[in-house]
Amino acid sequence: MPFYIPPALIIDSVLYILLIFSVATWTVILFKTWQFSKNSYYNRCFHQAFWDAPDLAAAANLPPQQVRGPEARIAQSGFEWLSEMRQAGGKFLKYRGEPAELLEQALRRQAQKEQRSMESGLTLLASIGSTAPFVGLFGTVLGIMNALHDISKSGSASLDVVAGPIGDALIATAIGIAVAVPAVLAYNFFLRRAKHHRIGLENFADGFLHIALSADSAGE
Repeated sequence: MPFYIPPALIIDSVLYILLIFSVATWTVILFKTWQFSKNSYYNRCFHQAFWDAPDLAAAANLPPQQVRGPEARIAQSGFEWLSEMRQAGGKFLKYRGEPAELLEQALRRQAQKEQRSMESGLTLLASIGSTAPFVGLFGTVLGIMNALHDISKSGSASLDVVAGPIGDALIATAIGIAVAVPAVLAYNFFLRRAKHHRIGLENFADGFLHIALSADSAGE
């Protein structure tokens, strides 16, 4: 006997899947909103404190409450690299080469880590935005098939009999679209924010590199 799954169970499963998609979408939206707001605030505070410092040594010893956020971690990675390079004195291969290029590489590596953190979750939003309408359509197709099967068994094709089941089946498509729209809008919004965030980090890394090289040239 072939394994049989009632169409109504499949339709209910589709609706539950869309519900999970919706919960995941809004969870990511709320988390990314908090993450971007927090990091933007930390970056503004650290950016001002860093560039208001009288010299590089003072910038490296800012109060802990000001050393938070992506830019602070990029600066910290630069300070650590400079300290390790001076202590190593060229004994290790990772410190062989032009200091400017090696320091830039260390800063870029940390900036890429920060960017990956900011872009986390966006793939999920894009996936939900692109698949939710099709999941809803799948539920609608199964619902219509189930409705037509019930109509054929009843032997009546009047409007009262047809409209109800088919209308219920179309709800799945509507829910799929309702789930997809916020996901797509949020994905585009956060992708743009992440791009601006990346540009800001790259600009800060370039400025840090310039200041660090100027300080070395001055013999600090």
